[in-house]
Amino acid sequence: MVNYKVSVKNVMIEKYMFYKKQLVLSYKIQYPQFSSAGFQTAVSTMNKYYKEKALLFQQYCMQKLYPMAVEEFENSVSNNFPVRPFEALVIYKMTYNQDCTASLYFDQYLYTGGAHGNTVRYSDTWNLQNGRGIDIDEMFNNSINYKAYIIMTINNQIAEQIKNGENKYFDDYKKNVAQYLNLNSFYLTKKGIVLYFQQYEIAPYSSGIPEFTIPYLEGYVVRPECKEIR
Repeated sequence: MVNYKVSVKNVMIEKYMFYKKQLVLSYKIQYPQFSSAGFQTAVSTMNKYYKEKALLFQQYCMQKLYPMAVEEFENSVSNNFPVRPFEALVIYKMTYNQDCTASLYFDQYLYTGGAHGNTVRYSDTWNLQNGRGIDIDEMFNNSINYKAYIIMTINNQIAEQIKNGENKYFDDYKKNVAQYLNLNSFYLTKKGIVLYFQQYEIAPYSSGIPEFTIPYLEGYVVRPECKEIR
């Protein structure tokens, strides 16, 4: 029996950084390590990519965030303010791992003072048969205007949520959806394609990262499948 998915192991880079015996910065960076007997080319590409990204973010924490945290510590002490350590956290979630396809997203959280930290999301979807990323246009039938279809679906879902009192959005959400829609900001689930917006783009901070599922639909939205490579 052919296995059309990859195995995933979690890797963690973690450190607590001190200044004058006080914690000023902590960081935790998670990233996946893939393995597969059938998709070795893809696994090699993905593992190298995510390890490099994790190490680059670790470098940013040590070379950029730590000096900022030390400066903030000195400023807080000199002004008799409470000392609030900086925090950096990267976590990921696998959302689709079948049909020769792997999809996942990362949430990168930073706290550098103030009332709360901020989270930025990014994501990738991979074709395991060739080790290449999948673009969102590959998920739609060629006969439709997929961007217009996405915007229409998102606006309909927002209108329904507002009607039901489920979530909060800025009043001009239609304008914001059109302006901030990023066609690279998507991942796959078993139900469909999930598109998301960053914090503050179409909704207040309390709404988190808004997500919208575009269901798989015959003739419109294509389900992932294994294809013969020629």
